[in-house]
Amino acid sequence: MIDEARIYVRSGSGGDGLIHFRREKYVPRGGPAGGDGGRGGDVVLKVNPKLNTLAHFQSQSHFRANSGGRGGPHNRTGASAPDLEIEVPAGTVVRDAETGALIADLVRPDDRVVVAKGGRGGRGNARFATSANQAPRVAEKGEPGEERWLKLELKLIADVGLVGMPNAGKSTLLAAVSNARPKIADYPFTTLEPNLGVVVYDDRDLVVADIPGLIEGAHMGVGLGHAFLRHVQRTRVLVHLLNGANDDPLADYNQINVELSVYDENLARKPQLVVFNKIDLPEAQARWPAVQSALKARGVEAMPISAAAQQGVRELVQRLFRVIDSLPPVEAGARPAELPLYELPADEFAFKITREADGSFRVTGKRIERAAAMTYWDYDEAVARFQNILETMGITAALEQAGVQVGDTVFIGEFELEWTE
Repeated sequence: MIDEARIYVRSGSGGDGLIHFRREKYVPRGGPAGGDGGRGGDVVLKVNPKLNTLAHFQSQSHFRANSGGRGGPHNRTGASAPDLEIEVPAGTVVRDAETGALIADLVRPDDRVVVAKGGRGGRGNARFATSANQAPRVAEKGEPGEERWLKLELKLIADVGLVGMPNAGKSTLLAAVSNARPKIADYPFTTLEPNLGVVVYDDRDLVVADIPGLIEGAHMGVGLGHAFLRHVQRTRVLVHLLNGANDDPLADYNQINVELSVYDENLARKPQLVVFNKIDLPEAQARWPAVQSALKARGVEAMPISAAAQQGVRELVQRLFRVIDSLPPVEAGARPAELPLYELPADEFAFKITREADGSFRVTGKRIERAAAMTYWDYDEAVARFQNILETMGITAALEQAGVQVGDTVFIGEFELEWTE
């Protein structure tokens, strides 16, 4: 199972506004009639319940939404672009790849989140007409689309998680109780990817996840660590499988619980069914009384089974359903946590001025770079409007304070400007 992916998304840019004037017979002084550009398409992540992995992102990792249409004459607005929907499996956690910040936790079939917002269409010159300027030769280009890299993490959504040391027999147990057919071999770290199985009992079913084994230091990402623990967080009940053939099953039991609690204290509070596996082996039979007694002293009622020999498996399934039935129901109205995707409005107006080695100046900031990209530099009125934006945002004063002189070069985004009075 592919449970991590990194993708690039870019929303569509807005369509350019049009500079146009009415040219009609018997109307010698036709007014401005340039239409607005259309809106660019958003990039949206949407849950598809039929998907189980992130494997499809191996063949395609770049996604771009279409841009809006250009404004037309006679005040016609350009066509808005459709949103680009990217399907992901339920249980996908979306993070900003650069900062690691959580964007969304997509769990339900109808969950969706906008990860890159399409640019608005630029305004046509009809929008800039005033009583003092009835024939404006100014319009806006479309707002550029947003782009970013995203990190997708898949957390299995299962009712029951099988945990235990490598080679404890989790894959064998999953095959014994469900319809899953995992690869099974007798050596550590057999299961390198999570396996899902459905356990059917009477007219009910449970989804069980066999999750890769832990090693000491898993909470620090050692070995399979984080990949394992991320999947465990979703489950409602843990079946803690002990390897009866190991020399010290109690030490294994302690180590797994320590790793769970260090990674996430909520994991330590999840209900656990402790199962002593491989009871069909003579050495396991010899260890069982001491292990049972030690666990009972801690208030833990363990049960012996043999997954390979199907011994005690049916009793385990029955007990598992009883434990699930005893838990409070999952709140249907609970929404997964989401954090805001975009910066606060105050951040939009932030800017920074730096002096380059060649003596030029560079202005950086989301708002001002976007305004520069939306300016028609071939029209004097559009340039004057941009200069007003510089003054309103305080950039003109900041540049003068930094020592800018007439004739100096100022870079804003991709544009190179010559400073004038």
